Amino acid sequence: MINKLFTVAKNTFTETLRQPVYSVILAFALFLFILSPSITMYSLDEDIKLLREIGLSTLFITGLFIAIFSAASAVTEEIESKTITTVLSKPIGRPTFIFGKFLGVSAAVALAHYICSIAYLMIVRHGVLETASDTHDWPVITVAAFALLLAFLLTAFLNYSYDWNFLSTMVKAVAILGTVGLIILSIFDKEWHFNPGDNHIEIFDINAAVLLLLAVILLVSLAVMFSTRFNVVLTLVFCVGAFLMGLISDFVFSRNADEHWWAKVGEVVTPNLQVFWISDAIYEGSDIPASYIIDSGVYTAFYAGAILLLAIAMFQKRQVG
Repeated sequence: MINKLFTVAKNTFTETLRQPVYSVILAFALFLFILSPSITMYSLDEDIKLLREIGLSTLFITGLFIAIFSAASAVTEEIESKTITTVLSKPIGRPTFIFGKFLGVSAAVALAHYICSIAYLMIVRHGVLETASDTHDWPVITVAAFALLLAFLLTAFLNYSYDWNFLSTMVKAVAILGTVGLIILSIFDKEWHFNPGDNHIEIFDINAAVLLLLAVILLVSLAVMFSTRFNVVLTLVFCVGAFLMGLISDFVFSRNADEHWWAKVGEVVTPNLQVFWISDAIYEGSDIPASYIIDSGVYTAFYAGAILLLAIAMFQKRQVG
């Protein structure tokens, strides 16, 4: 069973990376990260805090839409095109199919989130030019530009010489070279001096990105569940609705849970995405303790597990032939 689960997850991961919409959303997100320092340079003394908030917002929204379209491509399109009958005609049960799709989409979304997190750490390291005397962080610009250029040239070579898929190879190359670039930036300062203690890469930003990854995985489980019964458009509508409700769950449900039964039900059913969003910590200068990340991970595991069980129940009696 483990081998079958791994096979479904691996095929889903590979096919998701080859989807044009996956690369388009990822490329657009990287473009927004590049623009972020210029957008936030007019906020007086809150420049770096606003840069963090815009960067994390971009990270969150990117994960949401990649999760939706990846899940829809992995589940809905297979059902509508009837290719799922070939998979289920083999000794692969529907629960294995759903869990495999979830793991494959989660891995693809995690890879995109990782690449965007590297871009986020780089733009925070670069910072905002608050005064006319400030200079660009040329190591960041050089390393980022060289990583993208080398990834493109390497992908073009592998595609031409060995017929490797261009989109999936490009994504993997950017992830690998971006990691190398971030390691270089972690040991060199703004003047290209070896100075790991002054690299401006903070654990706060890494922890914030990890929290958002947990939120995105939770959204993947919702997208997979909706994809078992609805088409791409309805999956998009329901996931965006769940996303918005999750952001206002504390305001709408939690504050009224002690007085109204509907608020208590809404508090349990609606994913509380405020758990993963640390906007207040940005402006208050608070840290994110490891215990908080662990608690958030447990919450994600239980909620995503419950959603996947519901997805299996919804998928069990669906006609796919």
